[in-house]
Amino acid sequence: MQCPLCQHTESRVLESRSAESEQSVRRRRECLNCKHRFTTYERIEFAPITVMKRDGSRELFDRSKLLRGIVRACEKTGIPNSRLETLVDEIETKLQQRISRETTSREIGELALHYLKEENEVAYVRFASVYRQFQGIKDFIETLNHLQTQMEHPPRDENWDYPPSHEASEVMASS
Repeated sequence: MQCPLCQHTESRVLESRSAESEQSVRRRRECLNCKHRFTTYERIEFAPITVMKRDGSRELFDRSKLLRGIVRACEKTGIPNSRLETLVDEIETKLQQRISRETTSREIGELALHYLKEENEVAYVRFASVYRQFQGIKDFIETLNHLQTQMEHPPRDENWDYPPSHEASEVMASS
């Protein structure tokens, strides 16, 4: 491990512990040359997941991009950052457990909504408004009504029942 200060390649481990919901190991190290202390993380290297976006382009799954979106949706809700990290860990784990190495941005968005619905209704609506590209108050009202219906009559199975996105509702209307 190279020291970030002097680039010396030898260091000693001072402390190791689990981090990120036991998905990684955090190590405190000390450079044997300059005595600078620094932290490293050891993680399992997963096979990359390709995300197909709405416009048809493809890019590698970016955990930090998903986390930024969830953090923004959860601003001022009182949900601790550690919990948000855990939500993203759970979503990433679900994606890694799939056989296919390709997913759509829609599937990732729906997974995020599934977790946010359980966590905080305001965060759910905020995330949905950006992810589903709400055009006006009607979209908010439909989502709030759907959320209220689900809270009063939760689904009996594991299938996630979300109001259709704009593209899906347009397809249904034209059929």
